Amino acid sequence: MVEKITSIVGEFKAFISRGNVIDLAVGIIIGAAFTGIVNSLVNDVVMPIIGLLTSGVDFSNIFIPLSLEKMNDTIKTVKAAKEAGIPIISVGVFINAIINFLIVSFVIFILVKQINKLKRKEEEEKAPAAPAEDVVLLSEIRDILKNQTK
Repeated sequence: MVEKITSIVGEFKAFISRGNVIDLAVGIIIGAAFTGIVNSLVNDVVMPIIGLLTSGVDFSNIFIPLSLEKMNDTIKTVKAAKEAGIPIISVGVFINAIINFLIVSFVIFILVKQINKLKRKEEEEKAPAAPAEDVVLLSEIRDILKNQTK
């Protein structure tokens, strides 16, 4: 029994110390921190601009009531509808989530594009330079002369 536990602990140590597991953990932590930045970008920068362009429409308070019994003119926000016990579909929150997703996707696209550009640049720098034209020409002449003497 002790040997089995020791074996499992050893396997777990080997698994957790692999590079890709640690890279994944770092990625998740950075992703969580990045989410806060993106949420702030969406809520504090993008949404006010969209609200201005749409004459002050606040997407976060767009909802569809599923029951009209308790609904009245004083209930204008998602919070007020929830407090009144009205079942709602929060369309605005969904719109915010879509905008958030599009912004995150675009930022990741730009990031990956730049990383790929840097990798290509490194590969081009590592690739051996093509021989000069005169060297190629001299090599061809040498090869022709070798073939003629045979």
